[in-house]
Amino acid sequence: MDVVNVTADAEEFTCNAYFLDGEVPALVDAGTMPGVVDVLREHTDELDRLVLTHQHHDHVGELDAVLDAFDPELYAYADHPRRDHALEPDDEVDLGDETFEAVYTPGHAGDHLSFVGQSALFSGDVVVYNDAAFEDGSFGRTDMPGQSRERLVESLYDLLEHLPDTVTSMYPGHGDQFHASDDESVRDVIDRALSRAERREPKYPEG
Repeated sequence: MDVVNVTADAEEFTCNAYFLDGEVPALVDAGTMPGVVDVLREHTDELDRLVLTHQHHDHVGELDAVLDAFDPELYAYADHPRRDHALEPDDEVDLGDETFEAVYTPGHAGDHLSFVGQSALFSGDVVVYNDAAFEDGSFGRTDMPGQSRERLVESLYDLLEHLPDTVTSMYPGHGDQFHASDDESVRDVIDRALSRAERREPKYPEG
């Protein structure tokens, strides 16, 4: 299964939006990059479904444009005027060539889902590989209204419980992708992010 970050060349702030080629052409998040539809058309003529990790603006800014261009079915946890399928925790959805479990992982966002397959994890913003705060294992910010560090920590534990040992790639909402090596696994990255989140220290200290 090929996975392409279709917002990789964005010049504005956006999430990573991932196109999954395969039996079920799919997109995880839409991002905010103008022209994402043109990039998608470089890889596919059709898009069967679009799934949302959550509905923060940087993940849905170009949602209408993608829906208008490809008419995929929209899957999301929270309500949306154009949602076709309401995803509940532990629901399964076919993306690309794998079946993914929707794991409810709030804390950064109340509607946050992560998608766990047999070889890949689409983690949204609950856990990322690197960002401005930490390298090799970080977590979504929790200092804005409606966010909760305590709930995010619980979500990371839940994610680890749902994670098969066969998962070797993590595709986060921001920063770099991670692919396991002999020295480090996806579980190691999440464990490191969890340890940092549990300290309850500000992710971005002032100054």
